[in-house]
Amino acid sequence: MYTTNAFAAPAAGAPLRAMTIQRREVGPRDVLIDISYCGICHTDIHTVRGEWGERSYPIVPGHEIIGVVAAIGTDVTKHQVGDVVGVGCMVNSCRECVSCRAGEEQYCAKGVIGTYAAVDVDGTATQGGYASRIVVTEDFVLRIPDGLDRAAAAPLVCAGITMYSPLRRWGAGPGKKVAIIGLGGVGHVGVKLAAAMGAEVIVLSQTLKKREDGLKLGAAGYYATNDPDTFTTLAGTFDLILNTVSARVDMDAYLSLLGTGGTLVSVGIPPEQLALHTFSLVMGRKTLAGSLFGGIAETQEMLDFCAQHNITADIETIPAQEINKAYERVLASDVRYRFVIDVATLS
Repeated sequence: MYTTNAFAAPAAGAPLRAMTIQRREVGPRDVLIDISYCGICHTDIHTVRGEWGERSYPIVPGHEIIGVVAAIGTDVTKHQVGDVVGVGCMVNSCRECVSCRAGEEQYCAKGVIGTYAAVDVDGTATQGGYASRIVVTEDFVLRIPDGLDRAAAAPLVCAGITMYSPLRRWGAGPGKKVAIIGLGGVGHVGVKLAAAMGAEVIVLSQTLKKREDGLKLGAAGYYATNDPDTFTTLAGTFDLILNTVSARVDMDAYLSLLGTGGTLVSVGIPPEQLALHTFSLVMGRKTLAGSLFGGIAETQEMLDFCAQHNITADIETIPAQEINKAYERVLASDVRYRFVIDVATLS
């Protein structure tokens, strides 16, 4: 077993603190990674605070991991010592169900195994990337292309693929009009990706305070949703809308912005149930959909696309000792646009 420095939540709602954890020995198909950077995702906060159901503690969060391969198992063929690699939201799956065989391990019929707060196939609790080291089976380790800044690439393996997957699935590209609801840690990457795919991108945000940022990121327009005129001006405009916010929104109002046959995809997960009128869907043959993140192959495709187009997240790098403060700032929307932990500060 490996003893590893980590920052963990000892109980639901408790501040994270430094502690040591145990990692399993490197098996024949495993990769040992020395973690360099780990992004902070809103999911981390929901999970450690027990807002998405009961969990076993302590929990080491973090599923936006960038590091360097330190050792490999005897049967590993995909990675070598010294490779720069990443680990995203999952570390295993059944490999046998229809979804897994289709390369969509995130929808594993038996339940995808998350990078933290889950149980791996060996019965051990998974612990995430707010730690010095991690051991992951090689099939769930991603190659980080040369040229991508390591710290700024960390959020791509969560926020990046969360946006890339629905953009690809619903055909964002030249001639398509795409709206991104929310210019936050996920939405700002979505604007960059959709623009690089050739779509016309519009940001829909509560206010105009981030308008200059949105236009610099590649948006062709920026509208305030607290202005009722926005929904009149943009009615019937979009082929695709991606909703990134984790709060209740007026689904009927946003569906009215779709053209005939358009799709609204939710990637944000609010705690409350959402309501809508069926007429908002049938009048215009519109679709309301959801999307998680992507499978391993699609995530690698996304990373290669980002390297080709020089896309990374806009980040603020912090030492581990500021994680609790960073959580409060995330909840206050006081970050542009993603916190990334310098894991070297753990030691």
